[in-house]
Amino acid sequence: MKMPDQLIVWGNPLINGAWISIILVTLGIVFVLTKYKKWRWLWDEWLTTVDHKKIGIMYIVSALLMLFRGGVDALLMRIQLALPNLEFLDAQHYNEIFTTHGTVMIIFMAMPFLIGLMNVAVPLQIGARDVAFPTLNAISFWLFFAGALLFNLSFVIGGSPDAGWTNYVPLAGEELTPGIGINYYLWGLQISGIGTLATGINFLVTILKMRAPGMTLMRMPMFTWSTLITSVIIVFAFPVLTVALALLTFDRLLGAHFFTIDGGGMPMMWANLFWIWGHPEVYIVILPAFGIFSEVISTFARKRLFGYSAMVVSIVAISALSFLVWVHHFFTMGNGPWINSVFSITTMAIAIPTGVKVFNWLFTMYKGRIEFTTPMLWSLAFIPNFIIGGVTGVMLASAPADYQYHNSYFLISHFHYVLIGGTVFGCLAGLYYWWPKMFGFKINERISKWAFWVFVIGFNMTFIPMYLVGLKGMPRRIYTYREGLGWTGLNFIETVGTFVMGAGFVLLVWAIIYSIRHAKRDYESDPWNGRTLEWAIASPPPHYNFARVPRITGQDPLWRAKKKGETIFEEKTPLKPIHMPNHTGIPAVMAGFWFVAGFGFVFEWIPVGLAGILGVLLCMMWRSLTDYHDHHEVPVTELRDAAAEEIKNAGGRSARGVVNDG
Repeated sequence: MKMPDQLIVWGNPLINGAWISIILVTLGIVFVLTKYKKWRWLWDEWLTTVDHKKIGIMYIVSALLMLFRGGVDALLMRIQLALPNLEFLDAQHYNEIFTTHGTVMIIFMAMPFLIGLMNVAVPLQIGARDVAFPTLNAISFWLFFAGALLFNLSFVIGGSPDAGWTNYVPLAGEELTPGIGINYYLWGLQISGIGTLATGINFLVTILKMRAPGMTLMRMPMFTWSTLITSVIIVFAFPVLTVALALLTFDRLLGAHFFTIDGGGMPMMWANLFWIWGHPEVYIVILPAFGIFSEVISTFARKRLFGYSAMVVSIVAISALSFLVWVHHFFTMGNGPWINSVFSITTMAIAIPTGVKVFNWLFTMYKGRIEFTTPMLWSLAFIPNFIIGGVTGVMLASAPADYQYHNSYFLISHFHYVLIGGTVFGCLAGLYYWWPKMFGFKINERISKWAFWVFVIGFNMTFIPMYLVGLKGMPRRIYTYREGLGWTGLNFIETVGTFVMGAGFVLLVWAIIYSIRHAKRDYESDPWNGRTLEWAIASPPPHYNFARVPRITGQDPLWRAKKKGETIFEEKTPLKPIHMPNHTGIPAVMAGFWFVAGFGFVFEWIPVGLAGILGVLLCMMWRSLTDYHDHHEVPVTELRDAAAEEIKNAGGRSARGVVNDG
C-alpha cells in the first residue's frame, strides 16, 4: 500500500480555500435538499433518469462547473506570469495547476459539454424517441462524472498530477514522479474514457438505426452528421488512449517496463499512442461545434445551408485526415526529413475541407435576412477567431518553421484560438440555441450580449499578445522569467485579458440566473423559427419525444412544412402505446463502484480497488438478471394532447421571415 507524505493536502492558502469551498457548497446542497424535501425528487428525476434530455442537461451543468474550475486555474497561472520573478505560485504548484487546467478543459469540459448538446438535440433531430441504449447512456454520464470527481479530488487529497496534460514519460514514470498524482490522471481519464467510448457506440447506432421514416443520411441535419462522424472517431481513437493509460498504469502499479528504457521499453511510444488519440481528439471537440454553427447560421440567416453535400464530404475528409497528422507533434524530436515532409503535407491538407466549411457558412449568410441573436453572435465571432487559429496552424505545419514556434507561446496561442474560438464558442452558441428547447424559455438577450462582447474582447486581449511574446522567444511550460527579456508588457496584457474573460463568464452565469428567476415561461415550441424536427414538439419535450413518429420528405423538414402549410405528422394514423425504458439506479451505483476502484488503485490499496471492481461486476450481473422488466408503456390517453400539440406546432402555418431558399 502507498501512503503519500500528506494525505489531506492543507497549508497552502489556495488549497485551504478549496477545502472551505467544498465544505460550504456541500453543506449548502444538503441544507437546501433537506429543507425543501427534495432528496426523493433528486433521486427519482435526475440520479436515476435514463431520459437522454435530462442526461444531456446533467452533462452541460457538469461541464460548466469544470469550465469554472479550469478557468480559475488559468487565472492563477496568469497571475504568476503577469510580471517577472513573481512568487504567487511555486514551481510545483504551478506544474500541478497547468496540468489540471489542460486536462479539465479538454477531457472534463469540452467533451461533456458537446456530448450534453448531442444528448439534448440529436434524437430529436432524427425523430427518435430515445437513444439506442438508454441505460448505457446513463452509465456513460455517470462514468464521466466519477472520473471527473476522482481527478478533481487530487487537488485536496494526496496531490495533483504535475506532468502536463500530455503526461509524457519518463517524467510521468514512477522514477521521476513517485507520488500518487499521476495515478489520479491515469484512473480519472480511464474511467471517464470508458464512458466516452460507450457514448460513441451509442450515438453511432442511434443515428444509423433509429432515424424517422424518410430521413435518409443526406437529409439529416448537419449537427447530426457531425455527431455521427465524431462517434466514428471516438470508436477508433479512444481504445488507443485506453491501452496507453493501461500500459502506464502497469508500469507504475505493477513494475512493468513498457515505457522505461532501462527495462527494454520505449518512452517515445507513449507520445505516439497519446497523439494517435490526441489529435483525433481535437476533432472530436471541434466537429460537433461545426455542426452547431451550421444549425445556428442557417436558422438565423433564414436560408438553407449552402453546399450541404460539400459540408458532408468535408466532415468525412477531416475525420479521415485527423488520423494522419499526429506526427507533426514530433517535428522537433528528431524525425527524418521524409517523415516530416509527409506529415507536413497531411497537416496542411486538413485546412482544405475546413476552408470549404468556412466559405459555405459565409455563402449561407450571403443575401440572408440575418438576425443577430446571441447564438448567432457566437457563431459569427467563431469565423474570424478560428481562421486566426487555422492560419497559424498551417504555419506550424511547416516542419522547419515549427522548430521556431513549437516550444513557444506561439503554439499556446494557436491551440487556444482553435479550442476556445472553435469549441468553446460552439458550446456557448449551442447552449443559447437549445436552451429554450430544454427549459421552455430563452436566456436574457441583453445580459447575454454584454457577456459575449466582454468575453470575446478579453479572449483576444489574452491570446493575440501570446503570439507576439512567443515570437519574442518566450518558451511554454515555465513558471517565471527574469526582467529585461521584453516579455513583461505583453504578459501583463494577457493577464488583464484573462480577467476580462472571467468577467464575461460571470456575466454569462448572471444571464442564466436572471433568466431562471425572471424570464417569461411561454414554453413556445419554436421560438427561433427553426428548421429541424426538435422545434416541432413541445418545450421542454415529453420523455417520449414524439407522440407520432414524423415522416420526412426532404432536408429541413419543419421549415418545408411551415412554408407549405403542411404537417410532418400523419393525423389519420392512429396513436399507439409507446414502450419507454424505466428509470434505474444501476448506472449511478456502478459509477460509484468505479470511483471506489479508482480511488483504491490511485493509492495502490489493491483490496479497495478490487472491491470496487467486484461491485461493478455485481451491478452488471444484477442488470443482466433484471432487464426483463426495464420498460413501461405510455398509454394512448396520455399521448392525445401531445399529438394535438405536435400537429399545431408542425403544420398549418407559414414560416416567419422566409427568404429565398434557393
